[in-house]
Amino acid sequence: MKKLITYQIDSFTKVRFKGNPAGVVVNADGLTDIQMQLIARELSNSETAFLFSPDDGECDGVIRYFTPKTEVPTCGHATIAAMYAKALENDLDSCVLKIKTRIGILPFEIIKENGGYQIIMTQGKFQLSPTFDDSTTKKLSSALRLDCSDLDEKCPIQIASTGHSKVMIGIKSREKLNHLTPNYNDLVELSEQIECNGYFVFTFDSDNKEILTYGRMFAPAIGINEDPVTGNANGPLGGYLVQNKIVDYKNNLFEFNGRQGEKIDRLGVVNVRVQIENDRPSLIQIKGDATVIFKTEIEL
Repeated sequence: MKKLITYQIDSFTKVRFKGNPAGVVVNADGLTDIQMQLIARELSNSETAFLFSPDDGECDGVIRYFTPKTEVPTCGHATIAAMYAKALENDLDSCVLKIKTRIGILPFEIIKENGGYQIIMTQGKFQLSPTFDDSTTKKLSSALRLDCSDLDEKCPIQIASTGHSKVMIGIKSREKLNHLTPNYNDLVELSEQIECNGYFVFTFDSDNKEILTYGRMFAPAIGINEDPVTGNANGPLGGYLVQNKIVDYKNNLFEFNGRQGEKIDRLGVVNVRVQIENDRPSLIQIKGDATVIFKTEIEL
């Protein structure tokens, strides 16, 4: 009988029961896809990360991510949680680990300070789709129950990705953001048409100079009606803002804090850094805190 060391960790926060919860199995060697899917369903977080030993000399380990319904190629908050759990489990000092994901080998940095850890995740290559046409924009607005007047004119509606794509939808009002009641069935149907499962609605309507954006992320097509704090939305948002020249930056670097989870009382903050070459995003990283909710063992 194998004992799986399993954590539940809240990412992008130091406060328990805030931020975004993720499951982490730190010794997943030997698990089948079916077993991982069942564990993810049982833990019932938006994502559960599974850590494996390295499978070649090019990496320090392998990570896979499952929602309660399906495997996904990458996940921001579950990476933060997984590296935090690994650091605790192995009592790591500050280091950079090369971890193999479904989108390639990525460097994940563990920063040890004051007896705790922060995690920096380097995301995948940034990609940005063409702007949605009028018909698709109308379907999306209807599904999100947004009026045209709610949309921020300087923010084109596009799919942005650093490995797990999200639709970027800028709106004017934080109050409107917090009162959104999407039609999830319509979003699922639209996901099939546009081949993108996540919808990140954001606003610059912030009363805190340390926070540039507030956001909410909906992904009902993969079993996540609303994700509390999303690394793979806030990271691509940084690239989107740079490439569309919506923000200013200096010395080929754009950095900001995005806050998410206000409506559902799971506030968390994602720090985003975008390195820029020739006015285009060349490297995107996210940084976050984490805190353990529990550690247990699953016997299989």
